[in-house]
Amino acid sequence: MANKLIRGSLIILIGNIIFRLGGYVYRFLMAILLGPVAYGTLGITLPFQGIFQTLSAGGLPPAIAKYVAEYEAIDEHDMARQTIYTALKIMIFLGLLFGVLMIFVVAPWLAYNFLHKPLTMVPLQIVGLITPFSVIVGAFRGAFQGVYKMEYIVYTRAVEQLGMILCATAFVLIGLSTVGALWGTVLGYSLSVVAALYIFKVHMPKYIPKPSEGFVFTRKDKFKLAGTLVKFSIPVIITAIAEMLIYNICTIVMGRFLTLADIGFFAAADPISRLPLIISVSIATTILPASSEAFKLKDTVSLQKYVSQAYKYSLLFVVPMCVGLALFAAPTLKVLYFKNTAYVAGAAALAILSIGMTFYSIFTISTSVIQGIGNPRIPMYILIGGSIVTGVLNWVMVPTLGIAGGALATSIACFLMMVPCIYFVFRLTKTKAPTKSVVKILVSSLIMGIFALFIPKTTLWLFPGIFACIIVYFFALILVKFFKKDDIEGLRELSSKFGPLSRIVNKVLNFVEKLEFR
Repeated sequence: MANKLIRGSLIILIGNIIFRLGGYVYRFLMAILLGPVAYGTLGITLPFQGIFQTLSAGGLPPAIAKYVAEYEAIDEHDMARQTIYTALKIMIFLGLLFGVLMIFVVAPWLAYNFLHKPLTMVPLQIVGLITPFSVIVGAFRGAFQGVYKMEYIVYTRAVEQLGMILCATAFVLIGLSTVGALWGTVLGYSLSVVAALYIFKVHMPKYIPKPSEGFVFTRKDKFKLAGTLVKFSIPVIITAIAEMLIYNICTIVMGRFLTLADIGFFAAADPISRLPLIISVSIATTILPASSEAFKLKDTVSLQKYVSQAYKYSLLFVVPMCVGLALFAAPTLKVLYFKNTAYVAGAAALAILSIGMTFYSIFTISTSVIQGIGNPRIPMYILIGGSIVTGVLNWVMVPTLGIAGGALATSIACFLMMVPCIYFVFRLTKTKAPTKSVVKILVSSLIMGIFALFIPKTTLWLFPGIFACIIVYFFALILVKFFKKDDIEGLRELSSKFGPLSRIVNKVLNFVEKLEFR
């Protein structure tokens, strides 16, 4: 099972890198082609797109992953397949329902009554066309996750991103502006549905066989299974909506109080601040079914090992990334948006959000563990409280502090959510916190941060500065004796999958081993 976690995390890491880079390319192109005002119009639609996609999914993808993993663990292949089909029917119904509501009811109300920005109505209505496609592909991804075929998730995301980028760029270039960007999203999701359906029909029968002879599943059984899925998914969807609000309530409040240009500046900084989540989300996505399977089999030792390693290796990469982004916020925006230096106005928001993402990364992993062991209501309550705090803080801070106030409110809420969630993870799994490892990571990041303060914050020094900080952080980890023999062996085994790079990785590991264990 340890191999499943490592392999799955690695594949999802690649997928998240593709997803994040693809998302950045999409946003970068749209920011350059549209300009701050039109990009701000696009930015104000994205939170509602995420919220309605989440509502339409009904919280079922995690439920699919959980129950498929459990049924496959005890060789009940028929029930695993039936879980996928039952959930898919529910999600299609919800996708169509919420799509219609968005087009004819919600979008007009938001544009004219809440945001007071009529330009946003048509873009918001297009969001209603995205939801049916997004929920269908979400159901298939839940099935892929349940059987640990994370590469299938990567394939569908790649198709989605490529289709969205190409179509959106083409539509904007021919003059469709924000509307064209959103139509590109519609086509991207529709293409990913086709890819997911093909994979499910052609490749998934190897892992979830066709129904066995004599298998009977009555209408009553279907309703019972649907009830089980919905019962699990209700706290999950509430959690997901609250999570979307944590991410996006600042943008929604900005839509009420600030100009579209201000929202454009914030929208340019926000996705960059989330780059460290590539690491934590990769681990969190894999640890949900892994922790669920270990909990189902009552394998406490494996469960505790997964939890400890998830925190340790996530923080190893996330903390220095967040510190680096905070310190190099202005030159990062200058380099990334070199065609329009006006976006540097989002530097303060980027610096603050980067620190907040450290807290949110830890929270993300904690949420997956708690959901995996069958306690989805705990993160739900924490997120509800966090979203309320975020909303109140934004309503107070945004009118006076602008986009920096929204970033600060979000970061404070992330910290307040992280603390209780960590407490419940260690209490429920009876895992001993990797305190020494975390302290060593923080000390090493602090050393790197102090070194970075002396580097000029200019575009010329950005890449040399980042490279120098990586070197300083690496040697700081060696200085504080972070690496253990188990870490070296695990990384050495993992490096064998890197092809030509494995020789370089092994040389680095040999160097570390000599310094650490001489």
